[in-house]
Amino acid sequence: MNELSLATPSLLFPAISLLMLAYTNRFLALSTIIRQLYDTHRRSPHVNNLRQIGNFRRRVALIRGMQAFGVVSLLSCIVSMILVFFGNTGPAQFMFIVSLALMVLSLVLCLAEVLISDAALNILLQDIEQDLRKLDR
Repeated sequence: MNELSLATPSLLFPAISLLMLAYTNRFLALSTIIRQLYDTHRRSPHVNNLRQIGNFRRRVALIRGMQAFGVVSLLSCIVSMILVFFGNTGPAQFMFIVSLALMVLSLVLCLAEVLISDAALNILLQDIEQDLRKLDR
């Protein structure tokens, strides 16, 4: 493996920062949707709300994991840079690999959350289709 320089781990900073921003935006959008569901449910409860609740819980847990792995990835990257600065290249390389692995885990959770989000949209589309079929009869 080539010698790890201070510049190598620093390459992850923009990527991690952008991902954390995207994750935060997903969380804020989801929290808005959950608050809207709460208000709608208080006004007129619907059986499909129960199907959405489990979906929302899984998505919130995944976003929490995405953010946690992203933050720990950033911290590992910082430790790697500190180790490079002090000339401890072996541990620095290890920490850099750890930071990359944590970022991969964060991205895998992001993919899972996107797939669950798709399932939530399909629940809504099925409900609309059922209503339209009733009108078509």
